[in-house]
Amino acid sequence: MAALLLAAGGGRRLGGRPKALLPHRGRPLVEHAVAVLRAAGCSRIHVVLGAEAVTVRARAELPGCVLVDNPRWADGMGSSLRAGLESLAGTGAEAALVSLVDQPGIGPEAVARVLAAYGPAGAGKALVAAAYGGERGHPVLFGAEHWAGIAATATGDRGARAYLKAHAEEITLVECGDVARPYDIDTEADLAHLE
Repeated sequence: MAALLLAAGGGRRLGGRPKALLPHRGRPLVEHAVAVLRAAGCSRIHVVLGAEAVTVRARAELPGCVLVDNPRWADGMGSSLRAGLESLAGTGAEAALVSLVDQPGIGPEAVARVLAAYGPAGAGKALVAAAYGGERGHPVLFGAEHWAGIAATATGDRGARAYLKAHAEEITLVECGDVARPYDIDTEADLAHLE
């Protein structure tokens, strides 16, 4: 199992402030997102960087993470998802848990529930997603057999949306609304969620 943190966004609606560098609890938001994944039990974490990647590398403390540069980050989340999945090729990972840097309301409890639904050693379901009030959200877990199909359909800011829609019957939804809040940090008003 590998965790894939998408943290390449340039914060277009935030006046061009990269989301990975937004301050949260005194540190860059990307550090918080990595800490959540670690607290949930993820030991292998690949972090996809894009906007101001050099600055993120300089400011954020991300020991033990594999940092993946996405030179096409401005094309949208789909390019970051493809870059992240490509970085997992040849690692032996049987599944990837995908998380977004701009969702600090999703903590380790939700991540752990999604991981538990997959099961040990790939024994569980190949497509698992957190749900909030029955609606699919993040994090999402993809078995390796789905990576090529996801990469082929990941375009713009849609990520895996089209693939997941086409495979909706195969997805195990894990309700997490009681332990997490799935808001995004997209606009100036959303910054109120940061501490």
